[in-house]
Amino acid sequence: MAAKNSKKITFPGSQGDDLAARLDLPSGKPLGWVLFAHCFTCSKDVLAASRIAAGLTSRGFAVLRFDFTGLGSSDGDFSNTNFSSNVDDLVAAADYLKAHHQAPDVLVGHSLGGAAVLVAAGRIPGARVVATVNAPSSPAHVAERFGCSLEAIEQHGAADVTLGGRTFRIQKQFLEDIAEHSMAEAIRNLRKALIVFHAPRDEIVSIDEASRIFLSAKHPKSFVSLDGADHMLHQGEDADYVAGAIAALSSRYIAQTAEGVDSELASTAPGDVSVIETGKGMFANLVSIGGRHTLLADEPESHGGTDTGPSPYDYLLTALGACTAMTIRMYAEHKQLPLERTSVTLRHSKVHAEDCAACETKTGKVDRIEREIRIEGLLTEAQRSRLLEIADRCPVHRTLHSEVSIETKLSE
Repeated sequence: MAAKNSKKITFPGSQGDDLAARLDLPSGKPLGWVLFAHCFTCSKDVLAASRIAAGLTSRGFAVLRFDFTGLGSSDGDFSNTNFSSNVDDLVAAADYLKAHHQAPDVLVGHSLGGAAVLVAAGRIPGARVVATVNAPSSPAHVAERFGCSLEAIEQHGAADVTLGGRTFRIQKQFLEDIAEHSMAEAIRNLRKALIVFHAPRDEIVSIDEASRIFLSAKHPKSFVSLDGADHMLHQGEDADYVAGAIAALSSRYIAQTAEGVDSELASTAPGDVSVIETGKGMFANLVSIGGRHTLLADEPESHGGTDTGPSPYDYLLTALGACTAMTIRMYAEHKQLPLERTSVTLRHSKVHAEDCAACETKTGKVDRIEREIRIEGLLTEAQRSRLLEIADRCPVHRTLHSEVSIETKLSE
């Protein structure tokens, strides 16, 4: 299943062989770039790979899928490869994307390919999201499929193994290589958003493997159960479901930037805030705070936006809420009050002026911000009342109530 705009390409793999690949492109500018790793002894054209790629492409993502060394249409000798060389091939594919298009934002791996992307992720710093589909928590899991051939491999240094009706030459170095890999540390140090897909009835990789991956990982992480699916995702709707979930999660972590936006944001001076349209959707903007923090801003779909980030009023409430909590904490620490935790919930609305007794404006509508403060700790009523008074002294609160001068000019 190829995308309407699908290109056959080759690039040099980790062992110097030409690797065959397919780059599936959406009709417009990609929302993100995905690198896909197929299952053990499979190819880039296996149904799970082609269908997930098609689902991602239909949702605006570009997908590069390739054959590992010695598999599919790629050159090289499969018997000389191992798990480490697969990881190296993935890094080579990421380097190709970065050099010719854009560094991958999302890494997706099916079965053993899932284990490979978890290890490769540490060497692909630009990737923000990693997704595994029916993946083992250790590459050593694949040895279980060698059956009685394991003894022959150990004794003779190599043996033929039949997998999926095809015969492959497996060398002892392959077993030694997969035994050396500790996945737990790689997963703990992922530092990327992780989404784990697994079919509870997977007949090849137990769902316990997915549990180990998920429990080893730190947040942000998500687990999606593929009820009714098999290991190879033979049902097209299962692959499309995976693609949809990956696209939805990735949109929250990929900063959609227009041409030249990255360099502009990186040059934002300390103390300045830069807001630049991304060109994706009517209201989507990328925000840089002092060149150190990058955020997305947008409007919800109900207001004509694409909901890729909080709205301007969301950020306004965030500023007031954060300032409120910080001010209360600062006062409590100064007075050595037994304050355990503060939480602030805020809501913004427009109300009729006549419904606001404290407002000077008497006609039309006025802005109303409702602020609910929760204070935890062994505090007296007098202390709690005092902290509530202090909340109104937060600098952002005072700014909202004071006269504000905003000077606007056109930049060169």
